[in-house]
Amino acid sequence: MKAVAYQANLPIEEALSLQDIELEKPTVTGRDVLVNVQAISVNPVDTKIRANVAATKGYKVIGWDAVGIVQEVGEQVSLFKVGDRVWYAGDLNRSGSNAEYQRVDERIVSKAPVSLNSAQAAALPLTTLTAWEMLFDRLKVETQSKKTLLIIGAAGGVGSIMVQLAKQLTQLHVIATASRPASVHWLKQLGADQVIDHHASMSEQLGMCDCIDYVVSLNNTEQHMPEVMKLIKPQGQFGLIDDPSSFDIRALKAKSISLHWEFMYTRSMFETEDMQAQHLILQEVASMIDAGQIQTTLGEVVGAINATNLKRAHALLESQKARGKLVLEGFSDQSHS
Repeated sequence: MKAVAYQANLPIEEALSLQDIELEKPTVTGRDVLVNVQAISVNPVDTKIRANVAATKGYKVIGWDAVGIVQEVGEQVSLFKVGDRVWYAGDLNRSGSNAEYQRVDERIVSKAPVSLNSAQAAALPLTTLTAWEMLFDRLKVETQSKKTLLIIGAAGGVGSIMVQLAKQLTQLHVIATASRPASVHWLKQLGADQVIDHHASMSEQLGMCDCIDYVVSLNNTEQHMPEVMKLIKPQGQFGLIDDPSSFDIRALKAKSISLHWEFMYTRSMFETEDMQAQHLILQEVASMIDAGQIQTTLGEVVGAINATNLKRAHALLESQKARGKLVLEGFSDQSHS
């Protein structure tokens, strides 16, 4: 089967940073399904792993967002049958979705929304799981809550779906941050109640301090912390998903702030007892999409799934200038295995 992989941790502009290769088609047993991948999206985690994680088996295939058709099922599979169209974000411990066929545990897979094409659907699984888990598993937001949520860096993939989930499933007042006019328009279109600029003083723009119940920082957390500490209410809750090089939690003590770190891969990585929650989350959001409550966060279809197009997508992500999700669709010969 066709796949895109790397052998060494190289800057994306290097010729061998990502390569087109041929691999054996996987086989499945137990609760695994084999998916013929139709579309994938690219996430910041792809660029981080490509740059920092060694390819211990010669080649490493990455990618953690896919839509495809179930080709085979393990003997213990009960949620899917051959021919089902599914979507999922995958598992860091396994070979990724930048390949024609991928083996994935059924407990983190759901049937894809029928109202979206493969490219539109591929934009959503990882960011949807991250946003949902942050809101409802980490911050434990209640659906009837009329509190205030600030999402810093909201125009990217996770923020774009978090705004929609918060507005559709809760009564939160949602304040989003963005720095470019197109991103401001995008967030208002998705339902944000207010949009402010995170490159300027957020507390001055809001005209108050100690006013936000929940603050979620999606990128550049280190530089935002002084403003976060001004804005968050005493006994408020703070969540983040990025990897600050230094993070002094003592700043949270005076206000008794609860700290929540969300990592979408935890359930699959440790095979937690509630691992199947990701199946249920994706299933619920697929229903919301088909009911017209949630829209895709697809930004651009970069082209077919190959090394050249994946390099372009990685470079765009690393520039931090992407709005919405970058998706690749189809291999040049889907029958090739």
